[in-house]
Amino acid sequence: MTVPILSVRDLTVEFMARRGTLRALDAISFDIARGEVLGVVGESGAGKSVTGSAIIGLIDPPGRIAGGEVVLSGERIDNLPPDAMRKVRGKRIGMIFQDPLTSLNPLYRISTQLIETIRTHTDLDAVDARKRAIALLDEVGIPAPERRIDGYPHEFSGGMRQRVVIALALCAEPEFIIADEPTTALDVSVQAQIIALIKRLCQERGTSVMLVTHDMGVIAETADRVAVMYAGRIVEIGPVRDVVKQPLHPYAKGLMGAIPSLEGDAERLVQIPGTMPRLQAIPPGCAFNPRCEKAFARCHVERPELVQLGDRKVACHLYDQPLSREKAGIAA
Repeated sequence: MTVPILSVRDLTVEFMARRGTLRALDAISFDIARGEVLGVVGESGAGKSVTGSAIIGLIDPPGRIAGGEVVLSGERIDNLPPDAMRKVRGKRIGMIFQDPLTSLNPLYRISTQLIETIRTHTDLDAVDARKRAIALLDEVGIPAPERRIDGYPHEFSGGMRQRVVIALALCAEPEFIIADEPTTALDVSVQAQIIALIKRLCQERGTSVMLVTHDMGVIAETADRVAVMYAGRIVEIGPVRDVVKQPLHPYAKGLMGAIPSLEGDAERLVQIPGTMPRLQAIPPGCAFNPRCEKAFARCHVERPELVQLGDRKVACHLYDQPLSREKAGIAA
């Protein structure tokens, strides 16, 4: 069995506040294989972006990684000193941030930002670094890259800026990329182009991607597997087709039921009652129990662990007993 490009085990992230310790991630675990796209979905506040920031070492005080480990290609990186982590960040792990306008420095030309990044992580001189920067812009679909490379960020459209950010993430040919909502605020046609670009990079370069988004359409088009997060925990993870077509966890069912269908004639979409709990008020047991129509006594006192069900895992007491799985028609 091949070693996963990224392995996260029991990752816990906490933030110190005046009213106590807030746990943003609560012992989450997952693997990402080489060339795989793992989608991470959930409502705002579920912990998606915090997961990416923890992996790449961008959790600043008062936040901290309170437990667990992050292993990249067999090497643990969450306990590296800051200088060593800076060599990993950008070189081995690339990051595509949510807002390309704030990701790029408005005071510097695109060429300056690309060339500086390339020279920081490679042995190329200024001339060769500029050639590589132009080649990267061409690869991500920037027209006339030889001319556009010396432009400022405000001279590019939103879609073009996002392509520049992707080029920045690819500068050192990283083995793993974290894409934090890369299609947010882009129109549908540009979204499709960015999705196609990410898929092509995975196929041609063997790059692995963790795709953070709230858009299930993007996940269905791009990801190989999907992890559904709720209140800092993973509640279901498995192949995209299985999770989208037949979700197991009640929260995942609610998310999928809220997606409009072109085939059905339903008059109303599914609505999940209530809201995501605040970090200082996460209920005991299953965090989703106040909003779950299928919650029973055990759900209010005992936290469900992820259990293996075929090709996926689900954290729900409806499925953690053999009899429950049999009633659900699912083989362990």
